[in-house]
Amino acid sequence: MIQNTMFGPAAVQPLKMQTSVKLEATPSESFQKFGSYLEDALQSVSAQEKSSHLMTDKMMLGQVNVDQAMISAQQALLSVQLTTQVRNKVVEAYQEIMRTQI
Repeated sequence: MIQNTMFGPAAVQPLKMQTSVKLEATPSESFQKFGSYLEDALQSVSAQEKSSHLMTDKMMLGQVNVDQAMISAQQALLSVQLTTQVRNKVVEAYQEIMRTQI
């Protein structure tokens, strides 16, 4: 039988007991976290591109198979395309915010 735990005795406890007190981050801390997240993501994309170039060079020397080089190249391509689309969406959102009348 399915039991509804949403409205059981545990749900009636005061909110203070159900959640732990967590301090909210200040806007500058949030911005720094977001900035470091973006920096890590871009470095990851750069590392994939470098790996793709390295695999291509190794393929030319006969050290890796063509399929391994192609997989690496496609992964790098998808990463760059995703990064480009995210950038486009951010720019689009910024432009929409700037067009909003207050």
